[in-house]
Amino acid sequence: MSNTDSSNAAMAGLLYQANAKSTGVTYLLWFFLGALGAHRFYAGKAAGGIVQLVLFLLGWSTIWIFGFGLLFLTPLGIWVLVDAFLIPGWLRQYNTNLVHRVLA
Repeated sequence: MSNTDSSNAAMAGLLYQANAKSTGVTYLLWFFLGALGAHRFYAGKAAGGIVQLVLFLLGWSTIWIFGFGLLFLTPLGIWVLVDAFLIPGWLRQYNTNLVHRVLA
C-alpha cells in the first residue's frame, strides 16, 4: 500500500467518524426530547420530525379544549414509542450509506 493510499484511507476513516450517527445519542434524544421529534432530526428523518413537532405543539395548545389535544398527543405517544424500535435500523442504514459516500 502506498503512502497516498494509506493517507486516503486515514482521511476516509476520519470523515466517517466525524459524520457517523451514534445510537446512544439518538436514544438520549428519544428519551428526553422524543415528543419533539429531536431523535428523528438527528437521524436524518426531518420530515417525520417536523410532523412530530407539529403534533406536539397542536396537542399541548389545544389540551384545554375539553381534552381535544389528546387526539394529537395519543398518536404521537404511540409513534414515539414505535420509533424506539426503529432507531437501530435507521442508524445502520445511515452509517452504511455514509461508508459508501466516504469511499466514493
